[in-house]
Amino acid sequence: MSYLLSMSPDADNFLFALQAKQFKQVAGAIFMLMEDPFPQDSQELKGYPGFRRKDIGEYRVIYGVQDDTVLIDVIDKRNDDAVYRRFTRKH
Repeated sequence: MSYLLSMSPDADNFLFALQAKQFKQVAGAIFMLMEDPFPQDSQELKGYPGFRRKDIGEYRVIYGVQDDTVLIDVIDKRNDDAVYRRFTRKH
């Protein structure tokens, strides 16, 4: 089964601001989530049922899965707590 993809404006802006090499890396991993939204290297977020995180190189993607859609909520630097601050402000 292939899932649909939906990205928040915040995630979309962050992705398209990346340099070409990083864009390709992150976008490729996001497209892989459309095939398997629960890969082994993703983890469920504690305290936020239905949301997961996936590390992609130096970036972290926080996403949810609803019915047949992968919802990309936040993309940010992996070693920066800002990704979680941005996520918790929204939820």
